[in-house]
Amino acid sequence: MTIETLPSNCTLPVAALSFDYGTQRIGVAFGQSISATAKAIAVLKAKDGAPDWDEVEKLLQEWKPDCCVVGLPYNLDGSESELLTRAIKFANRIKGRFNISCYGMDERLSSKAAIEQIMEDESSSKKKTAIDDIAAQIILENWLNEYNSRV
Repeated sequence: MTIETLPSNCTLPVAALSFDYGTQRIGVAFGQSISATAKAIAVLKAKDGAPDWDEVEKLLQEWKPDCCVVGLPYNLDGSESELLTRAIKFANRIKGRFNISCYGMDERLSSKAAIEQIMEDESSSKKKTAIDDIAAQIILENWLNEYNSRV
């Protein structure tokens, strides 16, 4: 099971919503390619990996992204995990339900990087457990950097 990582044409500025998929929580971030920056915007509750699709739709309507990016949780050795298969299904459901392009981005170590970022930011009001949206931000910034390298 695979998912494209970048569109075939990376010449236009793009805005994207990214998702750090999990079975209990799904982090969400928004960003754009002009500055290659992203902002953590939400953590959605999930029930066995299924979000409230109305909440996803509201985010898509509010932020109006050109595409979506879903973190792909490969094992550290690069092999596929059970969660990877579920994340790809999640991306395909977004594409099918909302008719929006969805791309994948290797997310290995994004949660670890999110924890480090929160620990470094002493003024952050986020608790150590609320890292999902920061992980989504890191995933999207990495994707935007790859996107811009193709322009």
